Amino acid sequence: MAQAKTQFGYRRHPDQDRSDKDAAEHPVVVVGAGPVGLSLAIDLAQRGQPVVLLDDADRIGEGSRAICFSKRSLEYWDRLGVGKRMIDKGVVWSVGKVFHRDSLLYQFNLMPEPGHKQPAFVNLQQFYAEAYLVDRVGQLPAIDLRWCNRVTGLERRNDLVALTVATPDGPYRLHAQYVVACDGARSSLRQMVGAEFTGQVFEDQFLIADVKMTAEFPTERWFWFDPPFHAGRSALLHKQPDDVWRIDLQLHRFADPVVEKQPENVRPRIARMLGHDKFEFEWISIYKFQCRRMERFLHGRVIFAGDAAHQVSPFGARGANSGLEDAENLAWKLDRVLRKASPQMLLESYHVERSAAADENIRESTRSTDFMAPNSHQEARLRRTVLSLAKETEFGKRMVNAGRLSVPSIYRTPLSTADDEIWHGGPPPGASMPDAPIAGPDGGPMFLTDAFISEGKRFTLVKFGNGGAVDAPQGLAVICVGGENGLVDTQGLAVTRYEAGPGAAYLLRPDGYVAARFRHPTRPRLEVALARASSLN
Repeated sequence: MAQAKTQFGYRRHPDQDRSDKDAAEHPVVVVGAGPVGLSLAIDLAQRGQPVVLLDDADRIGEGSRAICFSKRSLEYWDRLGVGKRMIDKGVVWSVGKVFHRDSLLYQFNLMPEPGHKQPAFVNLQQFYAEAYLVDRVGQLPAIDLRWCNRVTGLERRNDLVALTVATPDGPYRLHAQYVVACDGARSSLRQMVGAEFTGQVFEDQFLIADVKMTAEFPTERWFWFDPPFHAGRSALLHKQPDDVWRIDLQLHRFADPVVEKQPENVRPRIARMLGHDKFEFEWISIYKFQCRRMERFLHGRVIFAGDAAHQVSPFGARGANSGLEDAENLAWKLDRVLRKASPQMLLESYHVERSAAADENIRESTRSTDFMAPNSHQEARLRRTVLSLAKETEFGKRMVNAGRLSVPSIYRTPLSTADDEIWHGGPPPGASMPDAPIAGPDGGPMFLTDAFISEGKRFTLVKFGNGGAVDAPQGLAVICVGGENGLVDTQGLAVTRYEAGPGAAYLLRPDGYVAARFRHPTRPRLEVALARASSLN
């Protein structure tokens, strides 16, 4: 972990010297300094909100844990000022291959066309991601990161949340207008509000081994069904930075996890897969698939995000990436509510949108698990049939499920204005903005996502071509693509990806999702769409 600080000392804060009756009050307290909590705190701070960030440890988590971060997450991190660092250190990939026994069934490319700033995926150990986010936190005075601060009590009131926080110097009280729980799958705050975490725990077990070795494998995602080195089960191989490789092996559901986790028992399995034993272990873990979520992500002024709110299997990279989408979705809404630019009811849309996204991820994750680890003879027979068909037919390949990879959710939400004109393409309301290469005002190359970042963190109108001037509502940023003084669509990809004729315009939310689109926008139509997107009536 060179060049990344991983352990941090406890520091006493003046809040601890105040009496319980005179407890300090803050706008937002975020609990949990993992990727989700750190990203949310940075997002809020960049919007001008002071944030207290509490973590019960004094260090970044050990082990690789999440490693696969999506294009959407990288776009978000780019807006937070850490995207380039993640990509520079990470392993960029877009190609995956699926094998049955020792034969290639098919391969896929998650970025089939060029013209995007961010890659399809980057593999990066979670401890690096957290270290870079902590470094960014250190650059933002609005964030007060307190290590070794563990929340032990929570009292919900009408106008605030009262927390009891344990530290090495003893407990103290802290008040917040809003508390965001990003404290993971074993969330103590979830227990404190009395919320259930319901869903399904699958019985099959999986072994993760991160091994350090020199290998000539390409930078691709390789997945096997019934490989000769691990008969009757599945296996996954992924490259990480520093010559570390993620290997994931399915075990029998009745395997003893204590025994299977021992390095002397793991080594022969990995050696059979690789054909040699010239490797060292970086991390070994055993887990079961879990697909669960809270019924509600909002409990008064306590809001849940990431694994604290929902949990899915790691196949498909839907865990950390969906948590980052939670942070992205929540930050701008909480900022507007705190500034009284939107009613508190806007926060309900966070639950509406992200709980639906959690259902979608759980649904996809469950389907992947059922295919990879059949629970019945009928499911096993179906999988054998599909794998046989996949060798000969395209429709058979489409039925193979080796972990459908994370994609941004499309929000079906009351914040969106439905189309009232004919569109044959482009992102619909509720979808995330596509990227495209453009030229900036000085003629230099850039991307549409860069222009979105530079316009601030507000609602933005992306207007195409020479369709005449638009009388934009006050406070609305405007990006012009094409026209006399607009950004140049150097390859024509912006117009194509947005299916935008002259005068067309897209209203983007502060998180880069489409709120509305117009063939010919007018100020009254924009005002109505803007009002809808910034409140929940």
